[in-house]
Amino acid sequence: MTDSRTKRTQTLAAAARAKSQAKTEAAEKAIRVLVKRGEPVTFQAVQREGGVSHAFLYNHPDLRGRIERLRAQARPTPARAPAVNTESTLVLALTGQLTQLKKQHRQEIQALREALEQAHGENLDLRRELARRGDTSPRPHVIGPR
Repeated sequence: MTDSRTKRTQTLAAAARAKSQAKTEAAEKAIRVLVKRGEPVTFQAVQREGGVSHAFLYNHPDLRGRIERLRAQARPTPARAPAVNTESTLVLALTGQLTQLKKQHRQEIQALREALEQAHGENLDLRRELARRGDTSPRPHVIGPR
C-alpha cells in the first residue's frame, strides 16, 4: 500500500513541477514579448500576456526580480522644470480656471438633480394622498417618469 501511495505522491509532485515550469516559461515568454513590443514590463502586463497569476509572479524570486528591474528601467526620469515664461503661465492659469469652473458645474448639476429627485418624491406623495382620499377627478397628462 505504501508503494502505491509513494507512486501517487511522486506523480503529483512531478505534475506540480511541470505546471510550475510551464507557468515560468509562459511568464518569461510574456516578458520577451512585452520588451519586443516596447511596452512597459509590469506585473499586471506579464500576468495578462502570460496568463499567470500575480501571486505566482510575486512568489517566483527570479521572475519578480527581473520584472522589477525592467519596470524600473522603463520609468522615465523626472524632467527638469521648463523655464517659466508668460505663455506657459497663462496656460496654467486658464487651465486652473477651467478646472474650477468644471468642478462648480458638476456641483450645480448634482444640486439640481437632488432638487429634482426631491420634487419627484413630493409629487409621488401628493398623488398617493389624492388616491388614498378617493379623488377620481381626471388628471392631466404627465410627461416624464411616474
